[in-house]
Amino acid sequence: MKALYKQNFVAAFWSLIIVVFSSVVISAQNQNVTTPRSVSPAAEVKQKIGLSSVVVNYSRPRVTLNGNDRSGQIWGNLVPYGFTVLQGGNGGENPWRAGANENTTIYFSDDVMIEGKPLPAGKYGLHMAVFEDGRVTVIFSKNHTSWGSFFYQPEEDALRVDVRSKEIPHTEVLTYDFVDMGSNYGVLALSWEKKQIPIKIEVDLQKTVLANFRKELRGLPAFFWQGFQTAAQWCLNNNTNHEEALRWSEIAISRNRSYPTLATKGGLLFQTGKQAEGDKILDEAVELANKNQLNALGYQMMAQKRFDRAIEFLKLNIERFPDDPNGYDSLGEAYTQAGDRENAIKNLRKSLSMNPPPLVKANSEKLLKELGEKL
Repeated sequence: MKALYKQNFVAAFWSLIIVVFSSVVISAQNQNVTTPRSVSPAAEVKQKIGLSSVVVNYSRPRVTLNGNDRSGQIWGNLVPYGFTVLQGGNGGENPWRAGANENTTIYFSDDVMIEGKPLPAGKYGLHMAVFEDGRVTVIFSKNHTSWGSFFYQPEEDALRVDVRSKEIPHTEVLTYDFVDMGSNYGVLALSWEKKQIPIKIEVDLQKTVLANFRKELRGLPAFFWQGFQTAAQWCLNNNTNHEEALRWSEIAISRNRSYPTLATKGGLLFQTGKQAEGDKILDEAVELANKNQLNALGYQMMAQKRFDRAIEFLKLNIERFPDDPNGYDSLGEAYTQAGDRENAIKNLRKSLSMNPPPLVKANSEKLLKELGEKL
């Protein structure tokens, strides 16, 4: 029995050793470590356009490689013009990978317009066909996992757009960057050697911002007044989405009845043509307004050509804050715009007599000169 036990133990021991050794070998085969990429290192550029994210992942080749200056040999040589058959690829007519190594990829968190053409949100392989005459066909492929453009298939195109390249000062390392920005657009550009390829990306700012408001106002911000006020004020500033904005405004007012919340509702009512209702709300709001808020409200009324209301609010501001030279300057400006020269001069000179700050003084003097008054 002892000999049999010993024999079984030895067999089990060696079986365990074989299993462990095999596991180590298999594990080692699958556990390669990552080393730095010395040639064409990976890079990423991120940009917000409004609330929408754009992310480009690419590799960055140099013009000079291993001491060999390839200036003048990039375009039309290293990067063939047009479409070409790539050695080792699928044998098709392939564009350039718009970078090096793996697919250059571009991600959009929301639907976008590329050079005026729609492209759904998502991640795409980015390719380019560069032509000698300066035309560039930019291709967004539904396949973003391939190696470069070697296995590019045109039937996987999500979108093609044509742009024009431009000449630029020497750029040694291929770079993607946003070279122009606006509230609802960004211009992404590839720059390398002496060529830049710009691509205009636009977002539907109203659609994305409102969708985000609706999402966030079902989360933690929904328990407070500030989120509803911010959303309503954004709609007022952009003259949009009034029905929903008024609902948001009402919620904000119910939780914090203050000048900002009431003034926002009043502004929304004005934009929807409900002037009487808006005036009623503003009459309540001014009772809660501070000096700067009343002054700003006066200018808002001037912008709407409602000079009687502007003068009313600015006179109230002077009653409350009679030692503020800016109040007299603002009232003088309102009278100027209303065509009441006498009262304009009276208030502007009053402002100057109070040793006003430089900007207030400059405005009063400018208006008096425009009225033909000597200083």
